[in-house]
Amino acid sequence: MVFMSRKKGETKDSLFRKFTRSFIEEEIIDEVKKRLYYKKPSLVRQEEEKERRRNRFHRFPKKIIRRVGFGRR
Repeated sequence: MVFMSRKKGETKDSLFRKFTRSFIEEEIIDEVKKRLYYKKPSLVRQEEEKERRRNRFHRFPKKIIRRVGFGRR
C-alpha cells in the first residue's frame, strides 16, 4: 500500500511524482494485471518454466558461457 503525506512547502506536483514513483516501485500495476483473471495452476507453472528457460543463461557473463561450452552447439 502506498501512502504519501505532504510536507511543509512541498508542491502538489512533487507529491504526485513521489507517489507515482513509489507506485511503480511497489509493482502494484503488475499485481493488479496478474490478478485480473484467474489462471489455472498448471498454466502458471508452464509460464514460470518458460520464463526460467528464457532467463537461464543471463546469470553468466558471455566469457564464462563460451569457456564452459553452454550456449552455441
